[in-house]
Amino acid sequence: MKPTYQPDSKLDLSFTRVVDVPRSLVWRAWTEPELLKPWFCPLPWKTIACAIDLRPGGVFRTTMQSPEGLEYPNEGCYLEVIPNEKLVWTNALLAGYRPSKPAATCGSDDAEFLFTAAVELADHAHGTRYTATVIHADEAGCKQHAAMGFEGGWGTALDQLVAMIKKGI
Repeated sequence: MKPTYQPDSKLDLSFTRVVDVPRSLVWRAWTEPELLKPWFCPLPWKTIACAIDLRPGGVFRTTMQSPEGLEYPNEGCYLEVIPNEKLVWTNALLAGYRPSKPAATCGSDDAEFLFTAAVELADHAHGTRYTATVIHADEAGCKQHAAMGFEGGWGTALDQLVAMIKKGI
């Protein structure tokens, strides 16, 4: 049976954009640690470490570094992997589907919320249709993520991803 997702505007944040780069290269940028690190955080933040075990139950781990040098590790688990089409992961589970506890997210000690994220890719006449969706456990977590600048931050990271691809990967 296929899992179903029912959007909920009180719990979910999402945006869709068309980017003028091939879907296969966007996929590589999301699934190869050395390609993910340069673009994953909006500058001047950096992603200084990344581990990817690209399979359901596999780890998705990053460490972000603030401009002040503070490090923020983030760990999650892939739930769904459809090559060149869809990645779904959550910070509610660690690798092997081991339950997790909320941890500081995206470099904010007071931003602790559980989420499941999906990136969906589709061919488009002008490149790739890119949809990012983050679903939250509760309204407070969703509001907190929105206040942190979800669309601006994820959008800036996407711009960095596209610029990296255009420079050549």
